[in-house]
Amino acid sequence: MAWTEKDIPDLSGRTAVVTGANGGLGFQTALALAGAGAHVVLAARDPAKTAAAVARITERHPAASLEVVPLDLGDLSAVKTAADTVLAGHERVDLLVNNAGVMAMPQRTTADGFEVQLGVNHLGHWSLTAHLLPALLRAPAARVVTVTSTARHRARRLDPADPHLRRDYGPWSSYARSKMANLHFGLGLQQRFASAGVAAASLLAHPGLSNTDLQARSVREGGAGPLGAFFEVMTARSGMTPVEGARPQLRAATDPRAKGGELYAPRFGSHGPAVRRPIVRRRHLQEQIDVLWQVSQRETGIPLHVESP
Repeated sequence: MAWTEKDIPDLSGRTAVVTGANGGLGFQTALALAGAGAHVVLAARDPAKTAAAVARITERHPAASLEVVPLDLGDLSAVKTAADTVLAGHERVDLLVNNAGVMAMPQRTTADGFEVQLGVNHLGHWSLTAHLLPALLRAPAARVVTVTSTARHRARRLDPADPHLRRDYGPWSSYARSKMANLHFGLGLQQRFASAGVAAASLLAHPGLSNTDLQARSVREGGAGPLGAFFEVMTARSGMTPVEGARPQLRAATDPRAKGGELYAPRFGSHGPAVRRPIVRRRHLQEQIDVLWQVSQRETGIPLHVESP
């Protein structure tokens, strides 16, 4: 029988942080975790949209334990402020779902001068994870779930000399590269957890073709071009619902049988029930993970080291 949110075990007493929790897959993730008893921190950028999300979750689950922490992944100072708020209120974080993201944006930069898709989709989450690491390691068996995409298969390698694509920018190639960075981050973080001998685990998920606002926003922003318009129509007609699309990341976050380093995704690539899927091991994978670590630490100025207990 297909895995659904009904299979999530009791999460009472656990704290979950979900980025982009005010819409789309992030909202469905926060809704399901709250319904299972977790205290859910909705880490998102738009205050009005987040307040509406809280109201919708509370309507479904009146006893839900919710907390709002403003988070702008495109500003490292805002990321640190958000992390400090979480750390001040919680000794431990049991689940971190790195869900938020942008797709096929016009060429622009974050507050710190990063190319916006690498900056928001990867470097912002890198920084948040690094800041929350002490609380994650204090949990009995924390999980970090990072959301990637099948777009990663079309990615070019990260160039340390031009990580922000100032010489050769393309909205879709940049998106693909940021999603490959998500994959390499999830795998590299698991390597560091395993090497340090800690109980925390890093897992990956991708939602397949899910009908959320992601496609529509890419069209509104003006960077997606004809391909964006095509995807917007296709997802509206044949995409999975946000409930279905969120199941891979929910399963990665909560299935007791899931293990660090695994990827959860729709069975048939873009559609289907949430299942564990093999990770295609490209040549030079370890080299690319190592390059990502070096570039991420250099660009953000934030190290991500996991110390042995």
